[in-house]
Amino acid sequence: MPSPHGFRYEAHADGTVHITHHHRPATTLHGPRAAQFLAEVESAPDPQLVMARWTGNYKRGNERTARNHPRNRR
Repeated sequence: MPSPHGFRYEAHADGTVHITHHHRPATTLHGPRAAQFLAEVESAPDPQLVMARWTGNYKRGNERTARNHPRNRR
């Protein structure tokens, strides 16, 4: 499975963090959640994975199974 890419974040002086994916807004974090995100992303070996997880924009490995389910076939 390919690693996520295209995520960027901007930390602002007021404590807000904006995360974008391919230059489109993905999420905005405030207060303690922003501080927790910054601590995690700065210590992570792959910040892209952290940003993908925090935005909910990552593959879970079950996409092929769901696509092949009889209910989803047309």
